[in-house]
Amino acid sequence: QVQLVESGGGTVQAGGSLRLSCAASGTTFNINVIGWYRQAPGKQRELVAQFDSGGRRNYADSVKGRFTISRDTAKNTVYLQMNSLKPEDTAVYYCNALTTIRDYWGKGTLVTVSS
Repeated sequence: QVQLVESGGGTVQAGGSLRLSCAASGTTFNINVIGWYRQAPGKQRELVAQFDSGGRRNYADSVKGRFTISRDTAKNTVYLQMNSLKPEDTAVYYCNALTTIRDYWGKGTLVTVSS
């Protein structure tokens, strides 16, 4: 089992920055892919950024150049640095971890960007 706990959400003005954290615990050695998804009101959940099974960073086109995913393996924590935030970035951000058996989700953290 893997547990994921997100933090760092909040309200920020357009152009501002936030850093999200995802702390993983449990059988973290089984994690192959880990990253961030988001879901805006009335929209489907979408991939924002992730480390793939080869450790490469993948980003949604809409956040390239503005968001950066990073991790601290000693702390089992993944971060999402979000700069130049736009109102359309408003969403609940979820941490996701994929193992060979199943994927796991955190409860999410709300990011609101005001114009």
